[in-house]
Amino acid sequence: MIDVIDLNKVFDNGFEALKSVNFSIEQGDLVCLLGPSGCGKSTILNMIAGLLQPTGGDIQFKKSSVINTEPKDRNIGFVFQNYALYPHMTVLENIMFPLTVGEKKISKEEAKKVAEEYMQLTNIEELAEKKPGTLSGGQQQRVAITRALVQKPEVLLLDEPLSNLDARLRLKIREEIRRLVKEVGITTIFVTHDQEEALSISDKIILLNEGVIQQHDDPQNLYLEPNNLFVAKFIGNPIINILEVEVKDGVITHPSFTLQASELVESRFRKELEQGHYSLGLRPEDLVPSENGLFTVTVTAVELIGRERILHFTLGEQDIKSIVSVEHKIEEGDTLSFDLLRHKLFLFDQNGERVY
Repeated sequence: MIDVIDLNKVFDNGFEALKSVNFSIEQGDLVCLLGPSGCGKSTILNMIAGLLQPTGGDIQFKKSSVINTEPKDRNIGFVFQNYALYPHMTVLENIMFPLTVGEKKISKEEAKKVAEEYMQLTNIEELAEKKPGTLSGGQQQRVAITRALVQKPEVLLLDEPLSNLDARLRLKIREEIRRLVKEVGITTIFVTHDQEEALSISDKIILLNEGVIQQHDDPQNLYLEPNNLFVAKFIGNPIINILEVEVKDGVITHPSFTLQASELVESRFRKELEQGHYSLGLRPEDLVPSENGLFTVTVTAVELIGRERILHFTLGEQDIKSIVSVEHKIEEGDTLSFDLLRHKLFLFDQNGERVY
């Protein structure tokens, strides 16, 4: 449906926002552009919408370039972070408006009928005669999405649509967004800096950093099979533990323990393990209490969150976290032995590229 090919963007001040970005999105998929502030997410979205011209590369819809196509002719629905509703119009009038202007405008009677159908789909019929200023943030968001959908676009673009909502409402609205776009069958691109949003709502995630795609994958794979150290650190809460280790003669050495490289699963190695310094990645849930573990530590803090305990301790000079079941009666000050789940470890070279 959408192909982005060697996309580059250099702004007038010389800032290189995008560097040879390539990806494809299938018809009907909900894809998240994820990454920290300034990584290029909204730049990509604005170029797909036609609001910003690329410095180089191409954007294709159904294998046809749209680089020279005006925004109004791209058949795109765009929901902005600030909703962009007309304050002097009622909700119904806001939703009808795009149907009553432009070359494809229809009569007000037809527009009202179509608008009411989509308001029923998004469960906002009771808001029809209200003005935007009287609505909650969640209600305004539903109105903005309905107004975008009513035009029956081929592509729906959502730019940080939940950032102005409180945590509980964000959860509810993101569930509604996924239901809606799947029910309508529309190809959707959702921009967010929130990994939880992206992981919960997406068919695919495109994770960016400094204008470069770090990984384009299924949500689960970004967590289980990160391409590099940036991906491993960005995805996951609590954040992955990173230990600096040295590899020599097939032995992985940390001041607190040693591992034989032969203990690791051979098929998971991505390239030959050469002598040198590496970063060992350990997800908190993959550090497990064990009677005869690799190392023994003193627990410095315990967080109780739902059915889990997050244990804090120091290994060498690094602060480490482990997640265990609440059934483990572990308290601050306890001395524990831990082992590592060998098949769940990650090993990254000095460039941050994954080796294991």
